Amino acid sequence: MKKIVLLLAALIMVSTNGFTEEMKHEMKVTSAKKMPTRFQAVSPDKAMILQEGENKMYCPKCGMTLPMFYKTNHAAHVDGKSEQYCSIHCLAETIADGGKVTGIKVVDNTTLEFIDVINSWYVVGSSKPGTMTMTSKYAFGKKGDAEKFAKEFGGKVMTFYAVLDSVKSTLAQESAMVQKKQAMMAQKGGMMYQEMCTPVDANFTSTAEAKSYLTTQKPCGEIKGSQLQAIGLYLNSRNK
Repeated sequence: MKKIVLLLAALIMVSTNGFTEEMKHEMKVTSAKKMPTRFQAVSPDKAMILQEGENKMYCPKCGMTLPMFYKTNHAAHVDGKSEQYCSIHCLAETIADGGKVTGIKVVDNTTLEFIDVINSWYVVGSSKPGTMTMTSKYAFGKKGDAEKFAKEFGGKVMTFYAVLDSVKSTLAQESAMVQKKQAMMAQKGGMMYQEMCTPVDANFTSTAEAKSYLTTQKPCGEIKGSQLQAIGLYLNSRNK
């Protein structure tokens, strides 16, 4: 137990920017009765999950738990299948991968409902935390709501296509940063796995799939938050 505590302390010390802050606080909310502890989060009963399947609660790109970053969630049809992402960063990575992406939607931070991105206004660079990026991006269905948010928290009001162009211009740099942080967390996850879990022989195609396995089969017991993300990253990384 002492080793596990030390591992978790080391993991928290690594958290020095927006991405690792997300990892540190990821999914502290485990039921609708508990209130979220970070700005992007909503309680699970308030989150609209548009994708289906056993991995539906997790971003298919990075594996982050969707309700914990709901206010920056995006969704789209990718090659005819509904997918939901924790951020515009993960959506942009999917577009860069060459999939046929249509019907893009984003969460309106006023109503907490999904809206078509063509009807949205983003506030970029506010004082609120970003998801998978150092530069925050929050969307609104009404320009007036975006302007009000920007007046209170700073940032620039922009259209979706302007924001997407900006994200694409820094995607390679930010993706490299994310991969580095994920590798560090996966390494910590491997140490946790050795201490906490019964051996897992299954292979996984994504962190989301690994996390679903961990929460349903419970080879590591009842885990959540940074433990769940770290061990999920580790299990997924074993196949690479």
